[in-house]
Amino acid sequence: MKTEGEFSVALFFENGTYEYIRRWVGAQEAVETAKRCTDSSMLAHSRVCRVIITDGGDFTNFEWIRGKGVTYPKHDGNRFIGD
Repeated sequence: MKTEGEFSVALFFENGTYEYIRRWVGAQEAVETAKRCTDSSMLAHSRVCRVIITDGGDFTNFEWIRGKGVTYPKHDGNRFIGD
């Protein structure tokens, strides 16, 4: 199996289920996909409550939660900050 990249994007729904909508893509595609999924116009008619990007080691690299926004990595509203 040939892979294009190491990132995957998963959507979590209000009923507790989840679905990977992109698997083994590059970083740019993963981020662009997550951004589209968290766009308010898409969410208006959606049951999505959480979006994550994971890497090839299954570590979370990005998390967005409905009602809270981006929760990981930490940010100050303008830029991402370290621990």
